[in-house]
Amino acid sequence: MLNYSKIIEILISLQCIYISTMIPVLVSIQDSTNLNQSFEIPITWQIPTIILITLIFKRKVVYIAFSIYLFLGLFIIPIFHQGGSLGYLLTPNFGYLIGIYPLIKIIDKLNTNKKILISEFIKSGILAIITMHTTGIIYSFLQMSFYNKLSTFFYNFSSYSLGKIGFHFIMLIPLSLLIKLINFSKFKQ
Repeated sequence: MLNYSKIIEILISLQCIYISTMIPVLVSIQDSTNLNQSFEIPITWQIPTIILITLIFKRKVVYIAFSIYLFLGLFIIPIFHQGGSLGYLLTPNFGYLIGIYPLIKIIDKLNTNKKILISEFIKSGILAIITMHTTGIIYSFLQMSFYNKLSTFFYNFSSYSLGKIGFHFIMLIPLSLLIKLINFSKFKQ
């Protein structure tokens, strides 16, 4: 049974997932004229946020929050990155959303240790991201096979996986900087 504190954790996780979906990743670079130019990387903060809240709140809480997020996006309001509704099931993006479930499970294995080592976090993060992308690739392949559009699969593979997986790996670096803070908060509990 869910107690009051678990409900609060679920609501916080749900809000973090929703808000991070809407925030693009921007990189600011100063050019020779001393002006800053911002470049948008083709991902959002959703994956790093889910990894972070999994390390903070544990798997069950994040599973519930993410399931609520999927339910809301499919049946109530268009809260996904590129819309929502049941039609979103027909997009390649949905396979990657399904892939977040194994990502959460892999990252949650780090919660069994009292202290999280950065090397273990990076290994688990890479494995989790590869698993999420593999789930998305399989979903897209099955979907395109069903509609006899395998040429579209290769486009989806290049734009949704090859185009983004490197950026997801890079996002593990700023998250690894937070490991010390997470270890400190776990030690105090």
